[in-house]
Amino acid sequence: MEQSKYLQEALSDAVKAATLNRSEFITPEHVLSALMQQDAFKHALCYEAGASEKAVLEGVYSYLSKLERVPRQQEYELTISNQLNQSIKWAYQAAAGADVDVVSVPHFVNAILRLPDSYAHSLLESNIQCSPAELMGYLVKIYELEDELDEAMDGTEAADDEEQDEAAQHWKRYVSCLNDRVHEFNPLIGREKELERTLQVLCRKDKNNPLHVGESGVGKTALTRGLAALLSKGKVPKRLEGYKIWELDLNALLAGSSYRGEFEKRMKGVLDALQQQGKAIVYIDDVHNMVGAGQMEGSLDASQILRPYMEEGELRFIGSTTYAEMNRYMSRQPALLRRFQQIDVGEPSVEETVRILKGVKKKYQDYHHVSYAKGTIEYAALLSDRHIKGRALPDKAIDLLDEAGAWRETHPTDKARQVVDKDLLGEMVARMCNLKAEALREQDNNLLRTLGQRIGSKIYGQDEAVAKVVQAVEMAKAGLTDGQKPMASMLFVGPTGVGKTEVSRVLAQELGVELIRFDMSEYTEKHTVAKLIGSPAGYIGYEDGGLLTDAIRKSPNCVLLLDEIEKAHSDIYNILLQVMDYGKLTDNRGNKADFSHVVIIMTSNAGAQHASQASVGFASTLTTGEAMLKEVKRIFKPEFLNRLSSTVVFRDMDRPMAELILDKKLGELKSKLTTRNVNLTLAPAARDLLLERGYSRQYGAREMDRTIESMLVPLLTREILYGKLRRGGDIVVEANDLLAR
Repeated sequence: MEQSKYLQEALSDAVKAATLNRSEFITPEHVLSALMQQDAFKHALCYEAGASEKAVLEGVYSYLSKLERVPRQQEYELTISNQLNQSIKWAYQAAAGADVDVVSVPHFVNAILRLPDSYAHSLLESNIQCSPAELMGYLVKIYELEDELDEAMDGTEAADDEEQDEAAQHWKRYVSCLNDRVHEFNPLIGREKELERTLQVLCRKDKNNPLHVGESGVGKTALTRGLAALLSKGKVPKRLEGYKIWELDLNALLAGSSYRGEFEKRMKGVLDALQQQGKAIVYIDDVHNMVGAGQMEGSLDASQILRPYMEEGELRFIGSTTYAEMNRYMSRQPALLRRFQQIDVGEPSVEETVRILKGVKKKYQDYHHVSYAKGTIEYAALLSDRHIKGRALPDKAIDLLDEAGAWRETHPTDKARQVVDKDLLGEMVARMCNLKAEALREQDNNLLRTLGQRIGSKIYGQDEAVAKVVQAVEMAKAGLTDGQKPMASMLFVGPTGVGKTEVSRVLAQELGVELIRFDMSEYTEKHTVAKLIGSPAGYIGYEDGGLLTDAIRKSPNCVLLLDEIEKAHSDIYNILLQVMDYGKLTDNRGNKADFSHVVIIMTSNAGAQHASQASVGFASTLTTGEAMLKEVKRIFKPEFLNRLSSTVVFRDMDRPMAELILDKKLGELKSKLTTRNVNLTLAPAARDLLLERGYSRQYGAREMDRTIESMLVPLLTREILYGKLRRGGDIVVEANDLLAR
């Protein structure tokens, strides 16, 4: 009875390992370590049975390292251990019982699993995630396929045309001809320079392989499809007449190729068939995926298979990738990269995007059964460029048209003709960017016109701050600001409790955007600054990203409040410099967050404690605001202050402001009491008492809150819980009632 090739290799390698380690006996563990070097065994054990390759290898090597070694000066004869002898005996018996002439690896592994006190037995049984019987089934199936593959490879030379490799017979299942699908694609608009450069490279004698490099969505695939349209119409140089572009489906090539050599055979079969076809151009989308594709231990990856065909020049290749993926993957294969000729495909301008949209407009109108109103094409390009960040034109503009057409198709109007207009485009962008739809409507600025009045009705006595905030929003809406910088970068300076944080909250509420607040007192230490943009590679939390960058990517249109900025570590200011200048911030993974539609508000109490110095002395002319600004200039660096769009000094609380705040707080309290059917009336003397106790230039509006909560609220609480207001009613509060507290 013969042994299979793979069992012979395992036993031979076990003998070599035992000899090298000066082991006195050859054990089943030696054979197991040799089997772990075979791809078929590892695939069955680790992939199918769920064992950990690392755990099995560490276990068997640890066991072998503990075996006694024969001294090197001593001669000895290597012998087979009793356990290995028993395993081989049982393997032969199993083969005989199955009526086969060859003892294979599954027979031997089955024998190991029968050994009662074997470490190899316990190691296998403790690591597999299935029953031993299921493991045997996997081994039998995979080694039978290995034997069939070996027979097929041995008989390749003698096989006739009908018995050729499957990939060579069915090569068209792995490619598709773009020339035959031209009618499915959108027409190529513009890109004359890139198209001319591509044709020039394809006509070269050597290195005639263009590589289109650009960000996602700029039209790299559309460029190749446009070239296929020219080839099908014959509008190309004479050298390229009759050529066809075949798009390679890498996923189909990889699907099911789990054994060594299978992927390479498919790949070579496709390329050989295309070479025999003649006048073929192979298009590989996301060509960086070829690096490492299909590679197993000791085998070639797809990029290494391509290189000989690229050198011969009979086949031409067109690849497309992004800059980041090219640097990350293709730079590992300089031999492959130098055989391509790089052609940069940049993002088109808004004007070029309008031309592209006009070219694809009819296809989307016919598909959605709608019509795009006059001016919507230009508005879609402008709106997507201004508000949709993190993506490139023309892809995001085409998506906006498609989205609006789908919405109108699913939400038709009563009119016979379904029209997509500018208002609908504004609503679509509002949904995509978390914006208030009315703020995007081109003709309706009524909400913006009354923004200052609405904020001023909730913020008392800070007219200058409100005016500067509203002015920044109006300038951004009018398109008169630098598109790269944030909408505004303002520093609010003033004593506590005068409304610095409240202005930010009310602004976000009136604009209909999210308020993102960071308490900068949490970032006083140098190492905490990394949390905003993410930890460096190798540190804990690297995969989590940055708190600030992730928040802005999630809500690119927002009000960003950095509360009490003077308490943060000085490194925070260095991070904010590029944000205020260029509106971009890069996190630890290289992803950029766009701040161009963010209102940045930083609050500070710096100088508030020095404001009282303004009126000290007989000849002092220093105002409260000047005293605060003097301290601000001392604390913050000049380059930081120079990038601010404005520095706003908040006024101290005066008595008229305190009266307005008191009325506002009482109004909020009355609205809460209304839910309990309680009607509160405050006597004039009681109101004056609350105003007198709650008015504080030093502590601002927060002192008013404390006064109401300590004098009025407990009185109402007792009456609601235990007194005459248990079922609601009217109550009049006098000054004596408050003093009784």
